[in-house]
Amino acid sequence: MDTKAFKRSLNHSDNYHRKGFGHQAEVATQLESEYQSGLIQQIRDNNYTLTRGNVTIRLAQSFGFCWGVERAVAMAYETRKHFPTKKIWITNEIIHNPSVNQHLREMEVAFIQIKDGNKDFSIVEFGDVVILPAFGASVQEMQLLNDKGCTIVDTTCPWVSKVWNTVEKHKKREYTSIIHGKYKHEETIATSSFAGKYLILLNLEEAEYVINYILNSGQKEEFLAKFSGACSVGFDPDTDLIRVGIANQTTMLKSETEQIGKLFERTMMQKYSPANFNEHFQSFNTICDATQERQDAMFELVDNQLDLILVIGGFNSSNTSHLQEIAEEYQIPSYHIDCVERIKSKTQIEHRQLDGSLTVTENWLPSNELVVGVTSGASTPDKVVEDIIEAVLAFNPHSAA
Repeated sequence: MDTKAFKRSLNHSDNYHRKGFGHQAEVATQLESEYQSGLIQQIRDNNYTLTRGNVTIRLAQSFGFCWGVERAVAMAYETRKHFPTKKIWITNEIIHNPSVNQHLREMEVAFIQIKDGNKDFSIVEFGDVVILPAFGASVQEMQLLNDKGCTIVDTTCPWVSKVWNTVEKHKKREYTSIIHGKYKHEETIATSSFAGKYLILLNLEEAEYVINYILNSGQKEEFLAKFSGACSVGFDPDTDLIRVGIANQTTMLKSETEQIGKLFERTMMQKYSPANFNEHFQSFNTICDATQERQDAMFELVDNQLDLILVIGGFNSSNTSHLQEIAEEYQIPSYHIDCVERIKSKTQIEHRQLDGSLTVTENWLPSNELVVGVTSGASTPDKVVEDIIEAVLAFNPHSAA
């Protein structure tokens, strides 16, 4: 399929919208009341620090809603304002934050359900309005919705679209796209749908396995079993790794994406010589600015003397989980929570571990002088961060407002 031609055709359709509907001022007040926080602004203005009694909160200097997320949420609110009586669907969560998605449900925006492992688009009728989330939708989904005569509101983050353009460049020159990402993540599913041949790598360990295959060959059956579901149909490692280009899921850990890119760059230069290198390797910078800024701020935060870190964001938020990885790397006690309700008491907190499991930790909050680092993923509203900070401060009678 010529994905570029399809997107060009879609862009010229009267049923396709990538900008708001002119209701920005009308929804701004609602967005501010539901998602913004006076306390968080106060902490920002005070050099990202708040001290009450014997508790000090140190806030990362870049955290929370990024521009792409703000844009997507505002467009979703504008869509409901513009189509007050229409049936509105979202192909997935608009962003990976439970409170935001719940607000949309309360506005009678429905979510496409999963049936037998696949999204059930049969419930979408001709003329319905369908919102594509911030991390995009696959070409196949867009084509299906276009064929149904739906009004499509595309909130895909421009950084994600930039990655799509990159893999289309790979496809045009018959390079295999090496995508650093999670093959079941909605963004990577969408990105791979724009690619020709592709291979999705989760981490540096998988990249090193592929590098070893390129340099030394190996068992093709073992390779294909290892990357089952993470490569294009008919993928052949013996022929499809001769020319490669690098891309990534925008929310992955920046340092690891860069390591993987450098690893493939050195490998292709070693195997094919510097003279022929450009015929075998392509690389474009597709690391999202917002993801990079939040990770850089996290590295600055962990340089402080902290007793613990609260990492706030949806449990299925990739960029949030990578922030927690940084805390773990520095061996600082950290708790990834998605809402204030996870804090059960001064002695008990329910949180997500890096392996994805939920656990309850006892005696998580020391009673003495306490410095708490706080950050949040790019899909987390300031209001959620405020609720959690207030809960922590309320446990100590000397620190409550």
